[in-house]
Amino acid sequence: MRTWKRLVLIASASAVLLASGLFAGRVSAAEYPQVGNLTAFSAEANYMSLAGYLRYLDHAQDGAWLTRSEAVRIVKQQQAE
Repeated sequence: MRTWKRLVLIASASAVLLASGLFAGRVSAAEYPQVGNLTAFSAEANYMSLAGYLRYLDHAQDGAWLTRSEAVRIVKQQQAE
């Protein structure tokens, strides 16, 4: 019986990993609206942080919200380019 439970657990984990790969979001910072060259909390960034402004623009474009940590990572990537 333990072997059966292990097989079910392995199959479930494999299915989750496969599904997450199919629905993975954009990978490159270049695929998001460019905000890395703007000044934070200025009129050009709509008086928002750069991460917040990126989240706002991306939501308007795609209808889904980035997490704050994703947005911070993307802004840092854009600024490094």
